[in-house]
Amino acid sequence: MSDVSLIIEVTILVLAAFLGFEVISKVPAMLHTPLMSGSNFIHGIVVVGAIVVLGNADDTFTKVIGLVAIVLGTANVVGGWFVTDRMLEMFKRRPEPKKEQAE
Repeated sequence: MSDVSLIIEVTILVLAAFLGFEVISKVPAMLHTPLMSGSNFIHGIVVVGAIVVLGNADDTFTKVIGLVAIVLGTANVVGGWFVTDRMLEMFKRRPEPKKEQAE
């Protein structure tokens, strides 16, 4: 990898980080949970990509990075699922208390 392409890739990474921070900081607090649950889809893609990389890995370093990506991506998907499930529980109707019949 040449020095120029490394500089370009690092520049893109830094700009994406700043842009992501600016976009997320402008989102109202009420919308954070639905947006984060939607981003679980992206982490699912990370897990699939890590499995593909791990399947084609030849050296130990690539295998370790692929395994770390699978573990972290899976943790994010599972955690996001629990957050989404909890959020959806807030919108369910509570059962009305049963009225006792006087005899």
